[in-house]
Amino acid sequence: MATTINNLRQVQTTRYITPLREGGSLPAIVEADDGFMYVLKFRGAGQGVKALVADLTGTEIARVLGFKAPELVLADLDEAFGRTEPDEEIQDLLKKSNGINLGVHYLSGSISFDPAVDKVDELLASKIVWLDALLTNIDRTVRNTNMLMWHRELWLIDFGASLYFHHTWDNWQQQSLQPFSNIKSHIFLAQASMLEEADKEFKVVLTPDVVEQIVNLIPDTWLYENGSPDEMRKVYQQFLDQRIASSSVFLNEAQHARAALI
Repeated sequence: MATTINNLRQVQTTRYITPLREGGSLPAIVEADDGFMYVLKFRGAGQGVKALVADLTGTEIARVLGFKAPELVLADLDEAFGRTEPDEEIQDLLKKSNGINLGVHYLSGSISFDPAVDKVDELLASKIVWLDALLTNIDRTVRNTNMLMWHRELWLIDFGASLYFHHTWDNWQQQSLQPFSNIKSHIFLAQASMLEEADKEFKVVLTPDVVEQIVNLIPDTWLYENGSPDEMRKVYQQFLDQRIASSSVFLNEAQHARAALI
């Protein structure tokens, strides 16, 4: 059965609730016109729209592979929003973020994943390691797990540090075929004894058609630096298609790193 990727809903941001002072991007909890709360990732933050592209792409790939991830929405921020915000840093961020931002459904009551308390089996660990190696996600370490426990289930969040090829862009073909050396710092690497099983399962799911549907979710206004939006989407698709087809490269790197670790 063919996989169909649903379009992202678009909402209007109506109320700024509180900042989340984590790292340098300063996301915030906001309310939207659909009545739900979201963690808003701002296009005007220091990491810019590339972090939003990576977060959207990584999250939707995770979702199609069967991982639990909060719903994403395209959150519109108009010029009037935040004019009464007393914090100058936040007000400046809001002014720079007019237009479409990324909203992540707020999982009220969730807690950060704690490897000392929360356990995952070897297959799930292997699947997460494979996913992060595919996406070149440098941000799933003991120091910063980017995972939540919600209703006793593991949820993956924040793929903004993925796809770092797009920060240089010109040699994307070469980077698509590179191993991912940072996998040695992955929080689940020691448990990832079933990487080949994960590889076999996921390559069946992540067909070129599925990848194309996912990159087509990226808004035009986030794609403007290196060609037309369609041209840039094509590069993201080709990067991912080549990386999936050559998964043995990053799979072998992960296996060697794990062997050195254990």
